[in-house]
Amino acid sequence: MPENLCAMTPATPVLVTGATGFTGQNLVKKLAAAGLNITAVARKSSNLQPLANLPITWLRGEVYDEELIREAAKGQQYIFHIAAAFRDAKSNYQDYWNIHVKSTRLLAQEAANNPNFRRMIQVSTIGVHGHIEQPPADETAPFAPDDDYQKTKLEAELWLKEFAVKRDFDYTVIRPCGIYGPGERRFLKLFKMATGPLFPLLGHGKCLVHLVHVEDLTEAMMLAATAPQAKGQAFIIGANEAIATADIAAIVARHFGVKNRVIRLPITPFFLAGDLCEALCKPLGIEPPIYRRRVAFYAKDRSFTITKMQKILGFQPRYDNERGLIETADWYVEQGWLKAPKRR
Repeated sequence: MPENLCAMTPATPVLVTGATGFTGQNLVKKLAAAGLNITAVARKSSNLQPLANLPITWLRGEVYDEELIREAAKGQQYIFHIAAAFRDAKSNYQDYWNIHVKSTRLLAQEAANNPNFRRMIQVSTIGVHGHIEQPPADETAPFAPDDDYQKTKLEAELWLKEFAVKRDFDYTVIRPCGIYGPGERRFLKLFKMATGPLFPLLGHGKCLVHLVHVEDLTEAMMLAATAPQAKGQAFIIGANEAIATADIAAIVARHFGVKNRVIRLPITPFFLAGDLCEALCKPLGIEPPIYRRRVAFYAKDRSFTITKMQKILGFQPRYDNERGLIETADWYVEQGWLKAPKRR
């Protein structure tokens, strides 16, 4: 595990939302190792077992519950607001708005009344920038969110910026790239396809993906919490460079000694199929087998420069794409989720 870069004084009170998620668990473990006094908000349905051995004060409930947040934010010096809505068929715009926007307002308003409060780390997404026409882009790229998740993440950012001006409130926005690493399953399907003889790609674009290893992300978040020059700033946190989806497949295939061939399929029929599946499944609360957001993954390029992170936070990612992808592939195999092909 990389060196813990936490500069917050031991016993400092910190609040973490989304602590039971992939990023949250990684961060909380580092905060605990640094001796901080951690309070965390978790849904009643969340599994606390992975963090059961850590000294955490748990508050159970929804992150947009006014009474709960009033209690949670009391006396905190730092807030790491990581909580995010699930992207599934059962989620609607109001769900996203409550968890992203309302929670941000409640947390900031409570913290602003605390004279000892120092900084709020607001975790957003690179998705607020949408497709990058001329990569690589930076934090000043136009906003172009295209789903409710991204739109409400952006709304939370913009509200916080305006609120901070009115109240001289100290905050920093973190826009993570695609978060991955051992413990995360979001790229499992892609890895499975990479170990087969054919690797399908939709459309004819590069399909650039910008990744960030969870270890790098959480280290950068802790640096952002205490860097004086990070006040009021937004940072894209990612690896040194983006990678084409076909190159991800090539790295995984090479690691397992597999020879695969990229095949290109027309993307329009898949968009139509996605729209049809969503129209039929969502009213029934059924997760669609295919939906527009997943298809759109192949039509977009996400590629950014991390110069601002490097210059202002002084942080250099420890994981390059190949190292992180191989580590993740091996972890999938260890979990029994990915069958390692026999090496030739």
